[in-house]
Amino acid sequence: MIPLAEQMRPRRLEDYVGQQSVVEQLKRFIASGSVPSFILWGPPGVGKTTLATILANSLGRQFFTLSAVNSGVKDVREVLEKARNSRFFESASPILFIDEIHRFNKSQQDSLLGAVEQGVVTLIGATTENPSFEVIRPLLSRCAVYVLLPLDDDDLLVLLHRAVEHMAVQTKIVVEQTDAILALSGGDARKLLNIVQALCSTEESEVVINNETVTRSMQQSAGRYDKGGEEHYDTISAFIKSVRGSDPQAAIYYLARMLAGGEQPRFIARRMSILAAEDIGLANPNALLLANACFDVVHNIGMPEARIPLAEVAIYLANSPKSNSAYVAINEAMRFIEQDGYRPVPLHLRNAPTELMKHEGYGAGYKYSHNYAENFVRQQFMPDGLEDKEFWMPSESKAEQEMSARYIKRWK
Repeated sequence: MIPLAEQMRPRRLEDYVGQQSVVEQLKRFIASGSVPSFILWGPPGVGKTTLATILANSLGRQFFTLSAVNSGVKDVREVLEKARNSRFFESASPILFIDEIHRFNKSQQDSLLGAVEQGVVTLIGATTENPSFEVIRPLLSRCAVYVLLPLDDDDLLVLLHRAVEHMAVQTKIVVEQTDAILALSGGDARKLLNIVQALCSTEESEVVINNETVTRSMQQSAGRYDKGGEEHYDTISAFIKSVRGSDPQAAIYYLARMLAGGEQPRFIARRMSILAAEDIGLANPNALLLANACFDVVHNIGMPEARIPLAEVAIYLANSPKSNSAYVAINEAMRFIEQDGYRPVPLHLRNAPTELMKHEGYGAGYKYSHNYAENFVRQQFMPDGLEDKEFWMPSESKAEQEMSARYIKRWK
């Protein structure tokens, strides 16, 4: 039987649910007829493959696909040769879609560089992992990155009602409750549709969707931890949220579950480094140092001993005070710059390596902080017009309140 998710795969952007900002960008590509290489980064089941397929069909482009799970350098070169041979004169380049591009090693990614740079193909990559870590810098610099988010409950409900209508020909479905199916879907459209299909696989003429039937169905079909599938994403998500929520018992439980299932220790250590910066941050700066040290130790010693430093750091991070003020501050600053543009750097802060620059006033009036009491002197560092703009808002953690007091004393 064809999976329900495949039966209901959208063929037009108008039928696609969610990811509004990305959809609007793709509409602009279709309207202009021009599309750059880009990477879609997001969790499973949010429509990365669907978006790439719709874009290629809408533009009338040839569409080549590769899965990084089972493709090697030879496969990449063969596809690129087909793409070269299929182009005529000034025709638009074919689209090459690579699913799970983060699984390509460096040599496989290197083999794409020339073709992307020369316009032999327009590359669309799909990844569930942060491209900054998994995609080589030369390739990443040639691609825009669009972030896809888990679908919210409203989007999932739209899909659920479409599925009910789609299945009505063969099965009557009565939706009584949606709490369980929404929670178990976790923002994943494919998972939601798989649950519906599993419920409809019985011989009954009427299927009832409520919290009890959904939970029972999922318990019956639950399998072992799959480090390459949905359970991988659900478990690492639960681990991160347990640490963020300061529950060391749950953190250790999910850590053990991942290790028992064969999860890569370095993947867990890397996630803890990100978590230490994002969720603990300035409330305990030592957390990032310890997480980074754990990453190095895990790399050097491997399993089974790696489980010990992983457990130590997981417990430490879970018990640490939490703050995401640095994470919020950099996001806010980047968002502001995107809207405001690049204002001129004040003259007294500019570098003046030549006499001409000095004559133009570069560096003039700069006050060297170490020449003043407590190594501090007030002067303008922000561009003109932004003197009072603030991005960092300290949290209530003890460490940040001490920083805040020092900041207020100097600048307020």
